[in-house]
Amino acid sequence: FMISDTSATMQQLLILLSILAVAANGATYELPPLPFGMSALKPMISKNTLQIHHGKHHAKYVDTLNSLVAGTSLENQPLEKIIKASYKSKPAIFNNAAQAWNHSFYWKCMKPRGGGAPDERKHKQLFDKINASFGSHANFRKQFTEA
Repeated sequence: FMISDTSATMQQLLILLSILAVAANGATYELPPLPFGMSALKPMISKNTLQIHHGKHHAKYVDTLNSLVAGTSLENQPLEKIIKASYKSKPAIFNNAAQAWNHSFYWKCMKPRGGGAPDERKHKQLFDKINASFGSHANFRKQFTEA
């Protein structure tokens, strides 16, 4: 059958494929959907980049973690607990759990038309700290980009 190449359709397909993969191997962790469409971050991040980074790279950490914890005491535990329990003693589990968590956090840090100065009403502490440390958001950006 023919699938139209829309970002919503591709995102739904990737989610469906990850759910099917999880169901097939009895795993407990799923690749979370992106909080935006595959084309929503253009021109900064392309649809192709998101398809690879989310649909393959992030998915691989989730799939590998599922295979590593299957049948162990870490199966069905929250990622944070797995990260703490595996640090130093189980490097492969630690790496995959930490990367799965890290990537999920990464996606939540972005949004279409994001960026810019923090909203003073919503993020007053951050807004005030940037202004106290750098004088303004523009100075913060300048110093950050030059660092």
